[in-house]
Amino acid sequence: MSLSTRPFRLPHAFLLALLFTTSFLAADETQANALLQQGRVDEAAAMLQDLLASQPNNALAHQLFCRVYYAQEKADPAIHECELAVANAPDSSEDHMWLARAYGYKAAHASPFSALSLAVKVHNAFERAVQLDPENFQAMSDLGEYYVAAPSMIGGGTDKAQALAARMQPSFPAQSHRLLALIAEKKKDSAAAEAEYQAAVAAGKTPEAYIDLGDFYKRHNQTDKMLEALRSAVAADHRKGPPLVDAATTLSDAHSSPQLAISLLRTYLAASGKTDGAPAFKVHLQLGGLLAQSGDTDGAHNEYLAALSLASNYVPARKALQGS
Repeated sequence: MSLSTRPFRLPHAFLLALLFTTSFLAADETQANALLQQGRVDEAAAMLQDLLASQPNNALAHQLFCRVYYAQEKADPAIHECELAVANAPDSSEDHMWLARAYGYKAAHASPFSALSLAVKVHNAFERAVQLDPENFQAMSDLGEYYVAAPSMIGGGTDKAQALAARMQPSFPAQSHRLLALIAEKKKDSAAAEAEYQAAVAAGKTPEAYIDLGDFYKRHNQTDKMLEALRSAVAADHRKGPPLVDAATTLSDAHSSPQLAISLLRTYLAASGKTDGAPAFKVHLQLGGLLAQSGDTDGAHNEYLAALSLASNYVPARKALQGS
């Protein structure tokens, strides 16, 4: 029952105490989220454990804990926490979106039979996220990717993706063009896909759109155009955020410009634009791998240690450190 519906007035001192407690919890959630964005997942997990011990029905805390596990590629605990978030806030589009992502990560690493049942859960959770908030363009984009990738028997289909792109066009033109590009690639129409990726860039000139265009050129072995698009992405990313990591990843996948990739990762780690979209501990690991390839074994060792200082249980970093 909310305070406004209670049949009597609460004592003033109790109200002050309640307001203080609410403020304290909100501050805890904000701080835990800040730690998560910085990639300090060990600290975020400890804070969320304490918070949930006193507030077990705190949906936001469960969602943040889900994302802590998701960042570390721990599918089962991520799903558990996101399911608790949804159970406590069934009308939260964000919670359903993160639950879908957690299901999706597990499906990508499951046996074919298990992946099939998980894919249905992915589909349902993304659908629900979009239904709850038609302005959640991240959920819409994820749902569109699902439509393109999945067969019709589990809710996929390019016809559904086409309809979703039309819905997105008025408010989210760049994301709409990106989805149309994915549809065109699915149909093996490279010319149409390139045109749509270019239209996505023209719609907002966002770093993300340039990254998508660069990835397209990488897949088609057009290195010069790839480099041009990635440099445009870096120039457009004034926050020095995850697009820098995306650009470095594309360069590495293309076996191109390793020193530029190293520079981009270092810039990201030194800047204030870090998010859990590119967890800092993973970026340290990625940077360590590039340094190792360049012959800088000491530098690589230090990056692996930096990764583990943020996420002490992150298995890939532990394995890299043991092999360094």
